[in-house]
Amino acid sequence: FRSLPNKIGYLLGLPTKKLDSIIYYERYVVINPGIKEADGVKYLSFITEEEYLEIMESLPKENQHLEDSHPDKFIADMGAEALFRLLSRIDLDEMSYSLRYQASIETSQQRKSEALKRLQVVEAFRDSRNVNKPEWMIIKVVPVIPPELRPLVPLDGGRFATSDLNDLYRRVIIRNNRLKRLIEIKAPEVILRNEKRMLQEAVDSLFDNSRKANAVKTDANRPLKSLSDSLKGKQGRFRQNLLGKRVDYSARSVIVVGPELDLHECGLPKDMAAELYKPFIIRKLIERGIVKTVKSAKKIVDRKDPVVWDILENVLKGHPVLLNRAPTLHRLGIQAFQPKLIEGKAIQLHPLVCTAFNADFDGDQMAVHLPLGNSAILEAQMLMLASHNILNPANGAPITVPSQDMVLGLYYITKGKKSTETEKVKGEGLTFYSPEEVNIAYNEGKIDLHAIVRVKVKDFVNDECVHHIIETTVGRVIFNQYVPEEVGFINELLTKKSLRDIIGRVLKLSGMAKTAEFLDAIKNLGFDSAFRGGLSFNLDDVIIPDEKAKFVTEGYDHVDEVSNNYSMGFITNNERYNQIIDIWTHVNARLTQSLMKQLSADKQGFNSVYMMLDSGARGSKEQIRQLSGMRGLMAKPQKSTATGPEIIENPILSNFKEGLSVLEYFISTHGARKGLADTALKTADAGYLTRRLVDVSQDVIITEEDCGTLRGLVAVAIKKNEEVVETLYERILGRTTVHNVYHPLTGDLIVGTGQELTEELAHSIEDSPIEQVEIRSVLTCESKKGVCAKCYGRNLATGHMVQKGEAVGVIAAQSIGEPGTQLTLRTFHVGGTASNITAESRLVARYGGIAVIDELRSVPKKNADKGSVDIVIGRLAELRIIDKKTGIALTTHTIPYGSRLYIKPGQEVEKGKLICEWDP
Repeated sequence: FRSLPNKIGYLLGLPTKKLDSIIYYERYVVINPGIKEADGVKYLSFITEEEYLEIMESLPKENQHLEDSHPDKFIADMGAEALFRLLSRIDLDEMSYSLRYQASIETSQQRKSEALKRLQVVEAFRDSRNVNKPEWMIIKVVPVIPPELRPLVPLDGGRFATSDLNDLYRRVIIRNNRLKRLIEIKAPEVILRNEKRMLQEAVDSLFDNSRKANAVKTDANRPLKSLSDSLKGKQGRFRQNLLGKRVDYSARSVIVVGPELDLHECGLPKDMAAELYKPFIIRKLIERGIVKTVKSAKKIVDRKDPVVWDILENVLKGHPVLLNRAPTLHRLGIQAFQPKLIEGKAIQLHPLVCTAFNADFDGDQMAVHLPLGNSAILEAQMLMLASHNILNPANGAPITVPSQDMVLGLYYITKGKKSTETEKVKGEGLTFYSPEEVNIAYNEGKIDLHAIVRVKVKDFVNDECVHHIIETTVGRVIFNQYVPEEVGFINELLTKKSLRDIIGRVLKLSGMAKTAEFLDAIKNLGFDSAFRGGLSFNLDDVIIPDEKAKFVTEGYDHVDEVSNNYSMGFITNNERYNQIIDIWTHVNARLTQSLMKQLSADKQGFNSVYMMLDSGARGSKEQIRQLSGMRGLMAKPQKSTATGPEIIENPILSNFKEGLSVLEYFISTHGARKGLADTALKTADAGYLTRRLVDVSQDVIITEEDCGTLRGLVAVAIKKNEEVVETLYERILGRTTVHNVYHPLTGDLIVGTGQELTEELAHSIEDSPIEQVEIRSVLTCESKKGVCAKCYGRNLATGHMVQKGEAVGVIAAQSIGEPGTQLTLRTFHVGGTASNITAESRLVARYGGIAVIDELRSVPKKNADKGSVDIVIGRLAELRIIDKKTGIALTTHTIPYGSRLYIKPGQEVEKGKLICEWDP
């Protein structure tokens, strides 16, 4: 009765407070008013003891001797017996009728929902009329759980440690027996009542101790763990013991990097493997007749005889292990590998799979599990091998991408260098007959790695294989030896981003196996060239831009100007504040630009700091800016109030190379500390969010090929104030169309109904003036259970249409939860620096055509350099560019309030013409 919603209370229509006063013997409740109804005593009214005695005395004598069922008899009672009698007298059918009536005429929303809730309980009892009766909600006997679940353990002092439940049961039994004895000796009512109340409390705390205000405590002031407490929560029976188990055949150890492993391998320490595969080894030992009994076989394994390693090598073949790193945030947190025996005690992990596990080698630990059954082994090899999980199921981008020093090495090796007066590049401008020649010349030391040369190579132009001469660098020729032939010649500077695209291309054209080989090859090349390049940096590589002092003084001048305007009363304090923030943001942006210019020009772009940044190996513009530009504006130490996180208007002008003054240092520590505190608090929330998402979506499974629906959703490119955030191509790729899609100008059919939009089709739609496409969506899918493959589209983990039985709901939940948790774990704050983004502030015609403007209100203004300009003063102006031949609108844009408009309505504009601009 304690739990919410309160079922007994619903049936009787009483609030919990009132029930308490009956149960704990504070008030009498009238069960049947009988002849006293005339005196205003109603059914279910509460009376105190004095009132009860008065009524009893005023009753005629024979009333006491009537049958209980007699309508005239006055009955009032207290305690659980009263509830029992009330419940047994309920007429469910009549109650159901009156509640329905009440719900239909009730005006107040609250009372209506109350009636409906009660109706639900009543109906439930009516449905199970023959099985359950309402009065059975009052317990007459208490079940006792078996002793194994509430053990009594002798301690080594002659004392006993006992489960909390035993204590709670003991209190119930003692009070029950005392009550029995009191009833036998006919104790007065008051004493009995007290005893009954105590018994009720004892039973309460047995069932649920944590809910009560005065919970039963131990000597150490710890509340006892009741039945409910031991079931609920993460530590309760369900989640701890029934759903989460500890398994045999598992191990865990620290991970170290294994750069010489293949993509599908991991290094397993010998001792760990011997222990994991012990039963297999014992079986082989007996099969070979080396030992007769299991016991002697065990001894041999424990002694680690040389014969054991022989057998272990044999057992490992075709028997993968699963590696898992906690926290497992998405399905790539567990992958299968083929183990290799290694010396030492740490697991070796392939460097390319670190991204998927989010692992690094600063002391992370991983767990190893052993799949035992044949089907389990087969599944691990087919579905879970690391070389089969190259794409990330969340977005279809390759996830096994080289990172950090591999990227840096590949960037370095594919970077070109021109000769200057001071430093000549060996072999620049030579022409070679084949890539092999380049190799020979490089090995002989005749040409530099970065020399720009001409080579005849095999390449693909428009899907046709051609041999032609191209200008490239020696390093790129070396890199292309490892690229599969069907991909062609990759002639570009490799950064993390371009590598991701290249790996995606290789995977599409050459398949899984070749991609895995390619990845291993570029991993080795990357580590090797990073090592040979010697790419460490010293303090002089961190360049402070020459124009810094100039920018800063300019900034101060502007600020003085603004302050003067303010003190003269031309602008408000708010405007002053915003303008000052704006000034420093601009100074910071200009400083960063000039810094980047200077960095990239230094040593022809071979400045180590710049290379690390440009290749995407490590660091960001923000960080470089703080090293050698200025730290910039900082956020104010406060919780974000309604005005948003305010920014301190004095910027930190120093950078980390020059060093900060005490005040600057003090301001900047705040941001960093806030970041760390946030991280600690938010991670738990993000993990819990993932759990709820999975809980909601876990039964969404692909159940059929096609549900045959004719509905869909319209996909358009996502824009944020005229800036395209996500192109139409990205939104429709891998989905299915609802209708035929025609080219608006030529009228040609691009895609038929129900076709999968492949890369080519999506590109051709993106390049045409089509603004929107109607695509099938899981939201409009009409499958009875789950969703169908056509509505879901492509499975991003494989790049093909999704197959039946794929648990797409869980994939979706993990794809949202995983980056969410990552974001809280990593403090992305660059120490709390504030940044203002300068928004897009002009509009240029994307296509030629006739400009039509709706709802235009404008005033002309003389402009010195561009003649007269129209200033838009309406907020609803909308521009459409219309094709001359067909009259179809090619693009539509809103024109912001206060823009300067450079064209007249109805005028013909050519592609790329500036239409209007406005202040950001």
